[in-house]
Amino acid sequence: MIASLRGILRVIGLDHLVVETGGVGFLVLTPRSVLANLGPVGEEVFLHTVLLVREDALTLCGFATPEQRSTFETLLSVSGVGPKVALGLLSAATPDELRLAVAQGDTARLARVPGIGKKMSERLVLELKGKLDIKGLPTAPAGTPPAAVAANNELSDLLVSLGYSNAEVSAAIAALPADAPTALEERLRLALRHFGSA
Repeated sequence: MIASLRGILRVIGLDHLVVETGGVGFLVLTPRSVLANLGPVGEEVFLHTVLLVREDALTLCGFATPEQRSTFETLLSVSGVGPKVALGLLSAATPDELRLAVAQGDTARLARVPGIGKKMSERLVLELKGKLDIKGLPTAPAGTPPAAVAANNELSDLLVSLGYSNAEVSAAIAALPADAPTALEERLRLALRHFGSA
């Protein structure tokens, strides 16, 4: 197995890159988040990798962190999830965000990822519940109404679209009072007040 790859970045594609090492160019499929954080072509790059061996192909997938690679391998254990879908999930969310969505049973958030429908999102939650480590994640308190969870998901998407980082969004949502109204406008006002006082 090829566990890591270090070399010179030669090509950055839409869903892949080419790393040259020892005179050989390796085509590596990666999540978009990895592609977005690369330096310019010609610089050295290091990736944690997984080599997938299929009957008709050898596919090398690359990741920025061992946690990202581990999450990818866990996603592949779900029936019906191949490399393309797993990379799509990691392009749309960090490993922590995926773990949180699974822990909260947030099928709506998973279903928004291209290539993941309602049935696949339900299967992901069902099959990953016992496989992903959810310790240390901020989960919704027991008894949180589904309407509040849905409102938080909507608020999260809105805040990210406004340019806030996932960490900032998580902190703002965690700071919302338990009795906060479920109306998106009110939750947005409270979240922006949190950013103003931070």
